[in-house]
Amino acid sequence: MSLTGVKIVAVGRYAPPRVVTNEDFQKWGLDTSDEWISSRTGMKRRHWVDENSATSDLAVEAGKRALAKAGLTANDIDCYVVASATPDYSFPATACITASRLGAKDKAAFDIEIACSGFIYGLTVVSGLIRSGVYNRVMLIGAETLSKLIDIKERSTAVLFGDGAGAVILEASEENSFLSSELGSDGSRPELLRVHASGSRKRVDAQALLDGETFIRMDGREIFKFAVTKMIDATGVALRKANLTKADLDYLIPHQANRRIIDAAAKYLDMPPEKVVVNIEEYGNTSSASIPMALEEAVEDGRIKPGNVIVFVGFGGGLSWGAVTWRWA
Repeated sequence: MSLTGVKIVAVGRYAPPRVVTNEDFQKWGLDTSDEWISSRTGMKRRHWVDENSATSDLAVEAGKRALAKAGLTANDIDCYVVASATPDYSFPATACITASRLGAKDKAAFDIEIACSGFIYGLTVVSGLIRSGVYNRVMLIGAETLSKLIDIKERSTAVLFGDGAGAVILEASEENSFLSSELGSDGSRPELLRVHASGSRKRVDAQALLDGETFIRMDGREIFKFAVTKMIDATGVALRKANLTKADLDYLIPHQANRRIIDAAAKYLDMPPEKVVVNIEEYGNTSSASIPMALEEAVEDGRIKPGNVIVFVGFGGGLSWGAVTWRWA
C-alpha cells in the first residue's frame, strides 16, 4: 500500500456568539442601511468576538470540533498550521498556542500570513507535506478576529468583516484528493489593502493610533476588479492543471468577500447558484476562515458527496490569489 495521496477526513467550524446585524451599524451612527449593505455585499450579519477573545480562542474551538468528528486526539495530529491575518501576537505563532491548548505535546506548528488567501496557500503547503511523506496527518485552521482591525467610523470597511474559524484535518491516503493548485501574488501595490502600522515598515506608535493607521484600509473599487479577474483566472488554470474543464466542476467554494464578486465569477464559470457554496449573509468576510467555514456547512448538510470535484478559490492582501482543485473522498 502506497500512501502518496491526501484527503480531508474532518472539518470543524466555529463563530463567536455575538451577532452584529446591518441595523446595528445604523444604531451606532454610521451613514448606512440594511438595504445599502445587502445590495452591495450580500451581508446581513457577522459574528464578532468580545474584547477579551483572541484568534487562538476561535481556532481551538474549530479544532476541537474537527477532532471530535474524526475521532482523534490532539496528539494524533503530527503538525498544526494556522492561516491568519490577525494572529494573537507577532510571535509566538498562533499555531503553537492552538496546538498546546488542544492538548498536543511537542508537535510541529507554524503560521501562514497571506491574508484572505491563507487557506488556499495552506491547503497547498499541507497537501505537499503529506504527499511527500513529511507528515501523516496535519490540522489546517483558518482563523480570524478581523473585528479588532476595523474602524467603526469607516463605512467602506466596517460592515464587511467578521470573526470565525474553520479547521480541516488532512491525512495520507491511497487515493489523492489534491488534483492541482494555482497560486499567485503581486506586491507592487500594498496600499490597496493593508493595515499600514502593523510591522517593521510602520510601527504602532501614538501618532499611528491617532491617524487610524492600525485599521484595515482598502481601495474597494480596485480590489473588486482584481478579485473577479483573479478568481476566474486562477480557477481556469487550476482546472487545466488537473486536466479538467468547467463542465467537470461540481462545486465552487469561493472566499466570502462580496456576493457580487462571487456572482460575477460564478457566471463566467457557468456555475448555477446551487453549485456555489455561499454563507456570506451570516458571517461576512472572515478572511482565511471563510472557505473552510463554508466547506463545513456544505459537508454537514450533505451537499458535498464522495467523488465531487471542488474548486476552492480565494484572493486577498498581498495582493494574493489562489485556487485548489480537490476531489472529495
